[in-house]
Formats: sequence, C-alpha cells, structure tokens
Amino acid sequence: MTPARAALLLLTAAFLWGLLGIFGKLAFALGLSPLEVAFWRAALGSVLYLLHALSVRARFPRGRDALVTALFGLAGVSVFYASYQLAVQSGGASLASVLLYTAPAFVALSGWLVLKERLGLRELLAVAATLSGIALISLGGGQGVHPSAAALGWGLLAGLTYSLYYLYGKLYFPRFAPVALYAVALPVGAAGLAPFTPFVHKSPTAWGLLLVIAFFSTYLAYLAYAAGLRWLPATRASVIASLEPVVAAVLAAIVFGERLSALAILGAAIVLGAALLLSLPGRKWTW
Repeated sequence: MTPARAALLLLTAAFLWGLLGIFGKLAFALGLSPLEVAFWRAALGSVLYLLHALSVRARFPRGRDALVTALFGLAGVSVFYASYQLAVQSGGASLASVLLYTAPAFVALSGWLVLKERLGLRELLAVAATLSGIALISLGGGQGVHPSAAALGWGLLAGLTYSLYYLYGKLYFPRFAPVALYAVALPVGAAGLAPFTPFVHKSPTAWGLLLVIAFFSTYLAYLAYAAGLRWLPATRASVIASLEPVVAAVLAAIVFGERLSALAILGAAIVLGAALLLSLPGRKWTW
C-alpha cells in the first residue's frame, strides 16, 4: 500500500468519526435519547466485531485479561459512548468533538499518576494550553453552540474516558487482535448502558440511522484507521486523525447551522494544538 492510500484510509476514519455528532443529533430529532444512541452503537457494533473476530479466528482474552477488558468496556464504552452523545445533545456536535480532544492531556496526567511516566515541560505546557482553550471555548460559544456546565462536563468526561483507550491499548493491543478485544468490551458496554437506557419505539429511519452509526462510524472507521496505521508512522496518523473535530465542525455548520465564535475557534485551535503536541511521540488512538 502506498503512503497516499494509507493517508486516505486515515482521512476516511477521521471523516466517519466526525459524522458521529451529526448522526447523533439526527437520531435525537427522531425521538431517541443520547443513552439509547450509545446503547445501540455498542450493541450493534459488538455483533460486527464478534463476527469479524470469529471469521479470522482471533484469540479472545481469558481470565484476568477478560476481566480487565470487561472493566474497560464499562468505562471506555458505557461511559464514553454515553457522555459523548450527551455532550452532543447539550452543547452541539462541534463543541463535543473539540472537547473529546482533551484526551491527550488526560493521558499525560494519568500516565504521570498511574504509570509513573515523566511529566516534562512539554506535557505541562500542553495541559495548561488545553485548560486555556477550554476556558476560551466556554467564554466564546457561538451560534447553535451552548458551552453550558453540562456540555463542558459531559465533553470533558468523554475526553477522560477516551484517554483510557491509550492506557488499555498500551497493555493489550500488542497481545490481542483489537477486534477480539472490542468483541468483548462492546457487549459489556452495551449491558452497562441497558439499565439506564429509555428505549422507545423506532421508525425504520431511526433503525437505519443506528445501523449507519454502528457500521460506518464505529466498525468501518476503526478498520480504516487500523489499516492505514500499518503503513504510516504513528505521528502522521495522529495528525490526520485530529482532523475529526474539523470535519465535525464543518458538517455541523452545514447541517445544523452551528458556528463557533472567533474566540471559541481560537480556543478550539489551542486544544487541538495541545493534542497534536502530545500525540507526536507516536501514541496511537482509536475509538
């Protein structure tokens, strides 16, 4: 595979992930709650990952590894999927996508606290820049963008739980096929969401939208990212994947009329700049 084709796969993944907020808002308009969107994303996605894992005869985690993967499913799927959709509902698709990229700052802090990794000057500057960017976003707002306490809270929780993918992936992705891990984590995540999910009657259009979210923005996006990552340095992959919030912001402006103010755009640029700064050593990210 040529580098150009690998980059195109990564751009495809970023585009599909950028659609999540748009699909979520469309689902809300059809009467689905954020928790139900999150539940069906996990439940339907788990079927696709399980079929894939079985087709390639991937080795599944067992014993302690299965337990850790299940716990990751509760935090990295149940809480992450739900908090992201709640952030979309309360603050808008573009705001939620930008706040998601606070994850590298959480990785730096958690790596320092949990893994005893060194927190150098660059990491401290990136964390400070992330906090400054969030402050500017909350002050700036914009048309169709609502940086309320709820929106910021859910968005930051999404960023925090997204950061767990690095900590978990650092330990388990080299040992197991990611599709096998997701085949375990996603059904656990769906089960964790089920007791809190208000299920409603869904039209064929709503079911179609949920299938699109599960197939394109979950299963296919990951496959495209993983395939592209095999042929490009992780640093370039991180830069390309960071186009996701740009895609989300542009599409939200076109479809829903969301527009960040100049001050909020500056804050978003600072957050994304800090994320890129922390991603340069080669940390690999996947939804």
